[in-house]
Amino acid sequence: MALLSKVVPLVIFFIVLTVAASIGYAVYTIATDVAEKTSKKMEKKNISFGKDGMKIGIKEVRNENYVDQTQSLLVKAWNYSSWPAYKSRFWNKENEPPQKAQARTPFSRSASSGKAKA
Repeated sequence: MALLSKVVPLVIFFIVLTVAASIGYAVYTIATDVAEKTSKKMEKKNISFGKDGMKIGIKEVRNENYVDQTQSLLVKAWNYSSWPAYKSRFWNKENEPPQKAQARTPFSRSASSGKAKA
């Protein structure tokens, strides 16, 4: 009986220690798996983590390609835009009849005051 009372607490201690170690191992493996998957996804976006810190890679774009892309966007925007009510003063005048200049009324104080005289 004395031997059994000394062994039971030792067995319970090892069981609790085994459960705590297995829970700790499961948490560790999940954390490392999440970190590894996140690192792989970030490397696809040219971001890497190292001992020096985070490094961001920049995709190289040559000046000629940059200018071509910008010019094509501007040309597309120009082609898709329309100004239906716009008429230029300088071109496309052959279809319009010539306009007469309108006579301007001279300035008078009664007209500008807003009060009408009866």
